[in-house]
Amino acid sequence: MNIVLLGPPGAGKGTVAALLKKELGVPHISTGDIFRENIKNGTELGKKVESILASGGLVPDEVTIEMVRDRLSKDDTASGYILDGFPRTIAQAEALEGIDTIDHVLNFVLSTEEIISRLSGRRLCKSTGRIYHIKSNPPKVEGIDDETGEPLIQRDDDKPEAIKHRLEVYEEQTAPLIEYYRKKGNLLDVDSAPSPETIVAAVLKAVGKA
Repeated sequence: MNIVLLGPPGAGKGTVAALLKKELGVPHISTGDIFRENIKNGTELGKKVESILASGGLVPDEVTIEMVRDRLSKDDTASGYILDGFPRTIAQAEALEGIDTIDHVLNFVLSTEEIISRLSGRRLCKSTGRIYHIKSNPPKVEGIDDETGEPLIQRDDDKPEAIKHRLEVYEEQTAPLIEYYRKKGNLLDVDSAPSPETIVAAVLKAVGKA
């Protein structure tokens, strides 16, 4: 089963994808991971992406599409996959159609207020990458990492003004994909307000895997 995840930042796609991956026995593929893997392995595509990112540029569609095409050709995708972070544009969606058939597109729906609350409450331990949330997953001591005792930080892109900008970019670039897939008849709206476990149970039922 081939699944694409759509939804704004903070809607919980990554958390749900990790649980779905276990339930369905298919890989969770994010474009960020593909970029990092290619850069780490020193592939030709990786070198190209690294130089683009180093200069502060955006990775062109054709490079991203080529990386996704390469990743989806690997043996572990034979039974399906969960694609996260691609497509981001109509052009990428059209290219994906030429690569493979997508069975379901899960559109994560969450209010702007809830997204801002989720993201602005995140705190990060810089050295370990451990993520906390001031409401739902607070550290034992406020502002301090449980393991290292380091002060926790708030990422710049998790500040309310930055979140609003990220949501505007999402609406402008990626939201048109919702209508694109709705017209194709394979879009499933997913209420991402409940717990990840509740969401996964609803998704499995909707795709006939419950």
